[in-house]
Amino acid sequence: MSAQHPDRETLYAALALAVRAPSVHNSQPWRWLVGDTTVHLYADTSRHLLSTDPDQRDLLVSCGAALHHLRIAALGLGWGTRVHRLPDPAAPDHLAAVEFHRAEPTLADLRMSRAIEDRRCDRRRYTSWEVPAAHVATMVAAGAACGVIVRDIDDGSARADLERAFVSAAAQHARDDHYTAELARWSGRHAATSGVPARSTVASTGATVRPFANPVLPQAVLRDIDGVDRMLLLATGADDRLSRLRAGEATSAVLLTATMLGMAGCPLSEPLELPGTRSDIRRDILDDSGFPQMIIRIGWAATSADPPPPTPRRPPAEVIAALDADRR
Repeated sequence: MSAQHPDRETLYAALALAVRAPSVHNSQPWRWLVGDTTVHLYADTSRHLLSTDPDQRDLLVSCGAALHHLRIAALGLGWGTRVHRLPDPAAPDHLAAVEFHRAEPTLADLRMSRAIEDRRCDRRRYTSWEVPAAHVATMVAAGAACGVIVRDIDDGSARADLERAFVSAAAQHARDDHYTAELARWSGRHAATSGVPARSTVASTGATVRPFANPVLPQAVLRDIDGVDRMLLLATGADDRLSRLRAGEATSAVLLTATMLGMAGCPLSEPLELPGTRSDIRRDILDDSGFPQMIIRIGWAATSADPPPPTPRRPPAEVIAALDADRR
């Protein structure tokens, strides 16, 4: 390890945490190339979900989440980062080049880094405990620090509009044979190193839960009659590749902050994958002032329930390579 650059073991430890980031259908559509002084993030378009994500918006958001995970993991190991996003216009899949410098992590930085391994996508019902306004403000600030608008969707008309968008999107997808076949391929008992395994999914109880294949995760045993959750809508001022990458970074920031605060969370994107329902959300909730990129459901999991199991990850050799070796 030098004063300017972490050694190989430190880099690979950070990357091992970076690939714990959430991604659409746990497709993990990223590839990392490790150079002498930089780490490069590329989109792995071979993992593109053609029916779920026709314009690769989800893919870029997923890669942005991994980029933020890397920055947080590196900081927890004593290294700050300088990120050059979309550094090569001639190579659109080259999403970021990351340089490192020595940095002393704060206690909050260390807690955020530890949250990477604790975070789960919890699709179960949440309890009726209210999410404190101070917690919501902390999550909103975490997303805003990534240059993204974070809108807290309350129980008024905006929440009703959002729920209608979920219902409409689910109905449209249910009539799309290509989408349902793709969803089945990327979920269920066959999910080994990628995809959403049966052990991580619950039987759908509403439009916000996709009908993943063979769900076996039991709902938490709750005495609460009605669960309570908060919906956070992440939006950007533009809708280009950089904005979508930034939205992924904000998604990671919000989810890790929620985990650090002891809450459960789950990123949701189904109504944003169809032009009609995405346009409805932009018009009805954002007043055409931004482009919706991600919805995050937040709440309190039942204390009597074990956390969901971690989802599988691709072997490091599939997603991490030395830069020179890859060029050869």
